[in-house]
Amino acid sequence: MKRLISCYTRDFQNIQRSEFKQSIQASEGRTIVSETVCTASPLLEGITNAEVMASFGSDIILLNEFDVFTQYINGLEIEVENMIAYIKDLIGLPVGINLEPVDNGATVLGEKVTLPKGRRATKEAFIRAKELGVDLLVLTGNPATGVTNQSILKAISVANKYYGGLLFAGKMHGAGVTEEIVSVSELVDYVKAGADGVLIPAVGTVPGVTEQIAYEAAKAVQMNNGLVMSTIGTSQESADSETIRQIGIMNKRIGADMHHIGDGAYGRMPIPENITTLSLAVRGRRHTYFRMSQSIKR
Repeated sequence: MKRLISCYTRDFQNIQRSEFKQSIQASEGRTIVSETVCTASPLLEGITNAEVMASFGSDIILLNEFDVFTQYINGLEIEVENMIAYIKDLIGLPVGINLEPVDNGATVLGEKVTLPKGRRATKEAFIRAKELGVDLLVLTGNPATGVTNQSILKAISVANKYYGGLLFAGKMHGAGVTEEIVSVSELVDYVKAGADGVLIPAVGTVPGVTEQIAYEAAKAVQMNNGLVMSTIGTSQESADSETIRQIGIMNKRIGADMHHIGDGAYGRMPIPENITTLSLAVRGRRHTYFRMSQSIKR
């Protein structure tokens, strides 16, 4: 399998789990993951956020709040049987989604958000995600949903049984629950339970996540053959470009395999220029312009 940063659209077609993981590992910390709330009104009228993010240098698109049963993506007011397949045809990139392992017994800070069945990490949702051809599944929690570290761990084996694709687990922030977000032992447990990789909040995003803490967690996960996705999930995706650049370089220093930029800016996606800024910081112009410029027909 090619390095992901060197892949064309045709290379992503029917990509298998092990190949996908190897292509990310081979890219040596130069993979960009951009996230959008797909139910929100898009940044630009007449075009989806996924298309905008793809054009600014993203390698993988992550759809937050995607319901696997209703399949609604704001900006695609059409009826198709498989919305994931349709959006992949538009952008020519792998597409992932979040599913949330809600802990019904968790105490949530503030008013708890109740999720529809198509966004919860259940057997039925995993089966549907596989049917739709989701390339990457992230077990995580949005604010105030009551997702806990232990509920994430329990969901991994179920996801492996019924989904079977590339699987990531962890938190970008607290998700409304007071608990340790970067626990080395718990992150390693995710990988041992069958996750291909984990989420670690980028240094400078979640309070208290220092470079040393993130480095030690990343090293432990990678020693167990897990990937590390360093995440910007604290609305700093709308920060100034220098902040994004610094976060990207710190991601590299801790050893991140993937650089995620979240959905908290205008239109519930990253500031488009910040995607490019992050990409330039971690892989330079050559690979940034290669991703931005290539035709999806290649």
